[in-house]
Amino acid sequence: MQAKPRPAASPVQALTAMDDLIATAMVGQQEIAAQVGLNVTDLTCFAYVLQAGENLLTAGDLAARAHVTTGAVTGILNRLERAGYVTRRPDPTDRRRVRVAALPDAEARIREIYEPYYARLMDLFADYSPDEIAVLTDWFTRASALAAGYLEEHCRTD
Repeated sequence: MQAKPRPAASPVQALTAMDDLIATAMVGQQEIAAQVGLNVTDLTCFAYVLQAGENLLTAGDLAARAHVTTGAVTGILNRLERAGYVTRRPDPTDRRRVRVAALPDAEARIREIYEPYYARLMDLFADYSPDEIAVLTDWFTRASALAAGYLEEHCRTD
């Protein structure tokens, strides 16, 4: 696929476009969380559980990813468990730890909401060449690492 011509843009315009995307995504997450009876932090943690798939996360893993304390993650897991989103399983190698697994019905409910959006994103990605997708993936990956580093430096939870 040949790359389509793109309008020129400055780093400031790119930053503004990113800010707009983040703001829209935040509002969307709040709306979806309310729709499924969760708060945004709980929905975010459930997303991390889904993303992990068969490589089940520990509570500590989840706390680190969500940038919350282990005490806070206990409350999050209690709410997610009561709401029928997750179950806790004993860690097969360390009986002091538990692993968190998504319940299939809950996963299906969330996928039903997000899959149409992801399909639209895949249609949007189809407008880009493989080289452009590589650049986007590199940028998202590096920007995520930069954001995580910034949070670690400036928003510590310990």
